[in-house]
Amino acid sequence: MDLENQKRVKELTEKYGAENIVVLIGAAEGEAAGLAAETVTAGDPTFAGPLAGVQLGLRVYHAVEPEFKEAVDPEVYDEQIGMMEMVLDVDDIINEVKSIREQYCKFKD
Repeated sequence: MDLENQKRVKELTEKYGAENIVVLIGAAEGEAAGLAAETVTAGDPTFAGPLAGVQLGLRVYHAVEPEFKEAVDPEVYDEQIGMMEMVLDVDDIINEVKSIREQYCKFKD
């Protein structure tokens, strides 16, 4: 997650409260998705950005996870994300983000 997005997440969390924030990520591989998920839950693991050492514990999901997919209009999902599901390693992404969420998320749905 780039430094500008880290700054935005931090500012929005301060403004609205961590319990009211859900982060949706769309990285194309499991490792990148996991890094982004870890950044908004446990803090920036690279210690380079505004979230270095900041444990927000936010809810975080990837756009291909069933929790997100079930929450949006199926036609819109298919139009916007459906094709990507065919080329991404969806299982790897889901496992990575779910693992980070289970370890570090402070808020349960």
